[in-house]
Amino acid sequence: MIDDDILTIEEVAKYLRVSERTVYDWAQKGEIPSGKIGTVWRFKKPDIEKWVNDRLSVNRLSPQLSSIQIETILSRDRILFLDFPAKREVLLALAENISTAPQVKNRQELAAEILKREELMSTAIGRGIAIPHIRLPSVTDLVISVGISRTDIVDFQPLDDEPVRLVFMIAAAYNQHAYYLQTLSFFSARLKNRYLRDALLKAETCAEVYDLLTGK
Repeated sequence: MIDDDILTIEEVAKYLRVSERTVYDWAQKGEIPSGKIGTVWRFKKPDIEKWVNDRLSVNRLSPQLSSIQIETILSRDRILFLDFPAKREVLLALAENISTAPQVKNRQELAAEILKREELMSTAIGRGIAIPHIRLPSVTDLVISVGISRTDIVDFQPLDDEPVRLVFMIAAAYNQHAYYLQTLSFFSARLKNRYLRDALLKAETCAEVYDLLTGK
């Protein structure tokens, strides 16, 4: 017998009154509570209900979150040029880099949780992009680290089979659920711009990458 508290993509889409593709994209990007059983996405009904309530509360109470100020969450020293073909080395390099930020208080925990999160489901979102992300009590405020890979990262298992070359790691405080989701959405949307992606891949310096991302 199927547990009524475990939902399929179709059931979540019907409950939220959105398309199944939208739910699938949210799950792939880590924007909605979900997990995989084998290769199939599944959702816990209580988690979905809480997620909806949180989103509605954010929309009512926090209109100021409508834009992301990249300068407040990224610095030039948290931009790396990478040359690793496997995602584990990439994730560890970015975790080490992001842990130099004063907002991160436990380097070992962050690295371990990032790897664990990636094992649960891939954070590749297509178009050669991955956005590994985590919320932890040992992080005091949201911060990101950006990796520009000089070689294809072959084992992120993206939906479109395009090897990952751009990696944006996000670490946030555990109580920053709304800001965390918004930052994920912001970069997912911003990086749909092919010209920006191409410019980032062609960049030669961290300052150049920073200027491209901040619009300077």
